[in-house]
Amino acid sequence: MTATRLWLISMLFAGALLAGGSTAEAHPHVWVTSTSELVYAPDGSLTGVRYAWTFDDMFSSYALQGVETRTKGVYTREELQPLAQTNVEALKEFDYFSVAKADGKKQQFQEPVDYFMDAKDGLLTLHFMLPLKTPVKSKELSLDVYDPTFFVDFKLADQEPAKLVGAPAACQIKVQRPADGTATAQTLGEQNFGDGANLTFGVMFANKITVNCP
Repeated sequence: MTATRLWLISMLFAGALLAGGSTAEAHPHVWVTSTSELVYAPDGSLTGVRYAWTFDDMFSSYALQGVETRTKGVYTREELQPLAQTNVEALKEFDYFSVAKADGKKQQFQEPVDYFMDAKDGLLTLHFMLPLKTPVKSKELSLDVYDPTFFVDFKLADQEPAKLVGAPAACQIKVQRPADGTATAQTLGEQNFGDGANLTFGVMFANKITVNCP
């Protein structure tokens, strides 16, 4: 796969067309099904989030074009690693589509680690660990996963969309999916997306994960 194609794929995924100031259409262009693991240290502090993001079939098909494989139709982690690296590097500009708050205070993430991609049934999944810059203990933690521009539509997986790994036994996790705003989105005209308004439109589609630890 050429460097140019890798760049185009990363820009498509990251939504750079919208970030560049173009007027957005009121619908997404890439669909992602997400699962999250909130990872805790033995002392009860959150250390980061382990994601698995599965892309829609159209994006997956486009991304896989030109990937050289030893066996036709079979993609190994090694063969997909350049694509995985390109995507995680592109995510940095967009804060990894993740907003974490501990007791109301926004947390910062480090760059992703342990990233790789796999392909199954024609769909690509990007796996990566997103460490917090500083592990944090909190009574209430929130994690929102969404694209503010709504270029990428994030949907939580139907089965086990989020779970705790190593958290104190008393901690409870709750998942809140966004209300279906598709009809509203489709009726919005271009005038609603001028002057940067499109850059916050996606918040109405945010997926929220909350953890309460007494």
